Amino acid sequence: MCRVVNQTRLASLVVVAALASLVGCAQNPLVLQGKVQSMEQAQTSLAARNDELQTRASSLDRNNQELETLLAQERQQKRILEDQVGALRDQLNTTSSQLAKVQGEAETFGKKAETLEASLKKQAGATIRANNSLKNVLPVIRIQGVEVREDGDVIRIELPGARLFEPGTARLTAEGSRLIEDVSANVQRSYPEQIIGVEGHTSSDPVPVGRWASQHQLSTGMAMAVYDQLMARGGFGPSRLFIVGHGANHPAASNATPAGRERNLRVELVVYPEKATR
Repeated sequence: MCRVVNQTRLASLVVVAALASLVGCAQNPLVLQGKVQSMEQAQTSLAARNDELQTRASSLDRNNQELETLLAQERQQKRILEDQVGALRDQLNTTSSQLAKVQGEAETFGKKAETLEASLKKQAGATIRANNSLKNVLPVIRIQGVEVREDGDVIRIELPGARLFEPGTARLTAEGSRLIEDVSANVQRSYPEQIIGVEGHTSSDPVPVGRWASQHQLSTGMAMAVYDQLMARGGFGPSRLFIVGHGANHPAASNATPAGRERNLRVELVVYPEKATR
């Protein structure tokens, strides 16, 4: 029994010694310092890893914001392009309509000119010849802003194209209509029975694209517009009027200067000594 007690005491002493050894190791400063350094390194590594992840996250955020900005810009540009395409389509439709209208007007003027020229060839060939014996019968009228001159046996009343028509067209302006009415009233008072030629003239400037095929067509259209106004508002009968389109063949001034070209764009009312047949 004493032997068992001794053995028990011996085991107890061994356990106590082991525990004391463990406690002693845990309280050893070198061991603790090693553990602290290891933990600090782990903490530093974790902090570096965290910084890296934060940097990558910030970079991704910036990239995402840039992509969103680019996407918004692309959408805005797309809308602008769509609006521009729509505007161009509207402009094309409007231009096509205007071109069709102008071409229709040109065809109408051409047909009227052909009809009048054919009638002139058949009926008026001998009527408009100069007659010297009647020269003294023709008075010279004076109209403010309009040049009136004698030319052999006829009187020429020069109507400036710049005052008569919209630029590049044979469409009368409001001022042009008033001018024709004023001139026609003077002509009716001074020459109530004489034959009147309505002669269109152009400058050497190119004909507007898509409107007239030649200077002669444009000048005939100009004369036709004045002819229609004289018939509608001037009180002239059809037997007293005829039209001619000279194009740029008979300039009144040099085409070398803007002023000369402006002078050449005109319609002349040519008063003949002969009276119209009734």
